[in-house]
Amino acid sequence: MTDALHITAGQLPDEIVLFPLPRVILLPRVQLPLNIFEPRYLAMVDHAMSNGRMIGMIQPKPDGAGDTVFKTGCAGRIASFNETDDGRYLITLKGVCRFDVAEELPLAAGGYRHAKPCWKNYHHDLASDTVTDICRDTMMVTLRQYLDKMQMFCDKWETIRHIECEKLISTLSVVCPFSTEEKQALLEAPDLPARAKILHALLEIAAKEEEECKASCH
Repeated sequence: MTDALHITAGQLPDEIVLFPLPRVILLPRVQLPLNIFEPRYLAMVDHAMSNGRMIGMIQPKPDGAGDTVFKTGCAGRIASFNETDDGRYLITLKGVCRFDVAEELPLAAGGYRHAKPCWKNYHHDLASDTVTDICRDTMMVTLRQYLDKMQMFCDKWETIRHIECEKLISTLSVVCPFSTEEKQALLEAPDLPARAKILHALLEIAAKEEEECKASCH
């Protein structure tokens, strides 16, 4: 994979809009489709489109009624934009770089949140991870077990088998329906091997729990 839209550390913004969504994370170089319909988030996208096209995806903390967000999120650049006949925005973000919230600013005029980000701990996100020793075969076996137990169908096994390690781990981390806390653990993993280890454990646990649940129901 190429670097994240060719953005350098010096081009990362000093201010970023925040889009808090539970159980939704973004990671560098992963694409995330979003359906935007709330007025405040339509205003957020309008602002982003006129100011570098960057949006900071971040999770609200489960115990904060949506008011408090986690410290760490990931910025994505709007890679595609479409407006529907009923006024919704269909956008796709491409992950660029993680950030920590250094300071959350007062609500913008449109009602959306924005903050001053701190990027310094995540500059390495701007270049793709070339690690390959993530024990792909073990991951594939566990993924098959997970999908089978969750009754999820996949017909792309050959593609998955040959996909780059970073893309495989990052995409699964984003799309698998883990809890908010589990998603955050994947997001905050310091490097790809650590994220792969967390992901493998979560897939194993989820598959086992689903199997035990089915057994107890019969």
